[in-house]
Amino acid sequence: MSARQRIAPVLGFATVGALSLGLTACSGSGGDDGLTTIGFVAVGPEGAWREANETDIQDTFTADAGYELKYAPATNLDQKSQIDAFTSFVDEGVDVILLSATEATGWEDSLKRAQEAEIPVILLDRGIEPDDTSLYVTRIAPDNFEVSTAVADWAVSAFPNGANYFVLEGPAGVSVVNERNEGFDAVVGGESSFVRVGSQTANWSTGEAKSVVETVLKSNGDDVQFIFAQNDEMGLGAVQAVEEAGLTPGEDVKIATIDGTENALEALAADELSFVAEYNPLFGAMTLDVVEKVLAGETVESSIVVPSAAFDSPESAESALAGRK
Repeated sequence: MSARQRIAPVLGFATVGALSLGLTACSGSGGDDGLTTIGFVAVGPEGAWREANETDIQDTFTADAGYELKYAPATNLDQKSQIDAFTSFVDEGVDVILLSATEATGWEDSLKRAQEAEIPVILLDRGIEPDDTSLYVTRIAPDNFEVSTAVADWAVSAFPNGANYFVLEGPAGVSVVNERNEGFDAVVGGESSFVRVGSQTANWSTGEAKSVVETVLKSNGDDVQFIFAQNDEMGLGAVQAVEEAGLTPGEDVKIATIDGTENALEALAADELSFVAEYNPLFGAMTLDVVEKVLAGETVESSIVVPSAAFDSPESAESALAGRK
């Protein structure tokens, strides 16, 4: 009897080696060697945060821990490739599916199919819309609303007389983008002295963010005092654009970011960024604990928040850099 068959009805930057596993694992059912099979419908290459997150998951669900992880990254962030991988995992009869969705919508049919096959689905990082918690076990992620609220609270404190600001957003249709907008706007939207001069997606990209901010600075001159970048890579692109415009990051234009990657903390330590809100990528151990509970028939909360920190000074960044993974 497989681990999946023992479940009580409670459902209700990848390496070349890992990529090869994702391409070959879908050609037949696993578990014959006694390992619990995990289908990981992943995002794949998308930046430093995603690399850290997916590597942590892969390092956690190993054969030594009793698992066979079938890693399936999206092809060019395409949702169809994720849906195809999800369907293959259901057809194989894996024991659990981990899903990090490239897009929030369009998952109802896939989730219903997994539910009919009695395969529990655990969302990692990104949520789905509509958020029907009867179709998945739980979502494990830092709290985007809380993290972006921390950025907004810092901004209100850093600019007591208000500021003109611009927002660099992630790709449209991604749940974390919507949540980060909601958290930030819940605070800053109520401050009449804060004026949004615009917002635009830069697709989590340093290069795209640099190009966007170059245009913004040319159009608005020195009327932008603050840039909120929804991830570190875009924030670092903003730093480059500000410097090339002859301005000083941290003085002429303050830049706040979300994620807490090494490069961002180094930029904060150098006074190039002004605030970095961590979006902790390392929750492999938490995911393992949830999987074990689900396989044992235990009930888990429908939302599990990953604790994260915030860094508002060069000293706090240097301290974090000294002792983190």
